[in-house]
Amino acid sequence: MQESFLAYVWQFQYFDKHQLAATSGESLQVIVPGRRNTDSGADFAEASLLIDGVRWFGAVELHLRTSDWLRHAHEQDRAYDQVVLHVVWQHDLPPTDARIRRGDGTPIPVLALQGRVDPLLVEKFHLLQANPSDIACAPQWAQVRPVTALSMLDKSLIRRLERKAGEITGLLALNKGDWEETAYQALAKNFGFKVNSEAFLRLAQALPFKILRKYADNLLATEALLLGQAGWLEASFADQHLRALQVEHRFLAHKYELIPAQLKTHEWKLLRMRPANFPTVRLAQFAALIHQCKNLFAPFMASEDFAQLGQLLAVDQSDYWQHHYLPDQPSPTTVAGLGQSSIENIVINTIVPLLVAYSMQKDEPKYMERAMHFLEQLPAETNNITKKWRILGLPIRHASDSQAVIELFNQFCTPKRCLDCNIGASLVRPG
Repeated sequence: MQESFLAYVWQFQYFDKHQLAATSGESLQVIVPGRRNTDSGADFAEASLLIDGVRWFGAVELHLRTSDWLRHAHEQDRAYDQVVLHVVWQHDLPPTDARIRRGDGTPIPVLALQGRVDPLLVEKFHLLQANPSDIACAPQWAQVRPVTALSMLDKSLIRRLERKAGEITGLLALNKGDWEETAYQALAKNFGFKVNSEAFLRLAQALPFKILRKYADNLLATEALLLGQAGWLEASFADQHLRALQVEHRFLAHKYELIPAQLKTHEWKLLRMRPANFPTVRLAQFAALIHQCKNLFAPFMASEDFAQLGQLLAVDQSDYWQHHYLPDQPSPTTVAGLGQSSIENIVINTIVPLLVAYSMQKDEPKYMERAMHFLEQLPAETNNITKKWRILGLPIRHASDSQAVIELFNQFCTPKRCLDCNIGASLVRPG
């Protein structure tokens, strides 16, 4: 048994209410089970109950066993002073045990649901949870109504957009409300393309955009600052271009006191990576983008369709990095610039979250609408997660669909939060 199942049963009142009573004998009637609370404190807030004919308003706390109240020391936590009912699966203390109390010493009635829930409901839940598939409901997918799946995809997409926007607003707070600096850092993190995303973010935070932007007209200086602060210009080089970058970086790093914040090459990952994704190449492409754009945030916000963004982001790195993957190591083939799939990735994972965050911060719905419009313009992503859903026959038409199923898989399927998912809940529901 899991607390998630108990919460599901309580939320939807899937239990026998005939002659409902607390373990200590008080009669119970549920008027409003309460609102699910995902923050700290009791599990359900704003509940309304009749206990021995007296109307109570407050919170409801759920545990598998009555003794869990003591084990979690809730009687010492003022956040639980508003609890009016303790709902458990199994009552494992004497019916009159006086230890289940609020902080002020007043007793809390306990309702035990074991024996009041249809065994078929329990069996359906266990069947879902015991399935070893990555998507637990996959064997029962034929039973899922299309409208249920679509409603969950909508919920998952909004959840993903809000979560990613939350990451943006977190950066914004660190940057004291500077949207330009925040856009720069978010874009830098994206240029790491997962494997080197954290290193790219550390680099951007150690090399402020207000410094980098001063030299945006000079591609050599922009490259020197990024590659030098990333730690890639510390060796002795034979190539004239690298030596020029090295000299430029040493001058600028001394001028702006950047050396203490410089990264080391061992902080960058290259193992099992295609050379086109090497951090040196991505840094050179990032330098070319800043050289081309000068400003980032305003153009991102002003673009109204993907074609505009595509033109903005389509850059080729400098000539040297079109013929080298690593310093002083020539490539046998020409190294491509930022490709279409990379541009789409940047729009999905940086520009769309920026638009959503800005929309929420400024209460400007048009930016949210624009973000959704971009996702609907972009082709669906193809990866291991989207493939799993396509096998089930779920239509994934564009990026908004693929973003939704990625969120659904990562946040609900992987942690087995089936009852928090409309799909899983529909399969367990009675009748």
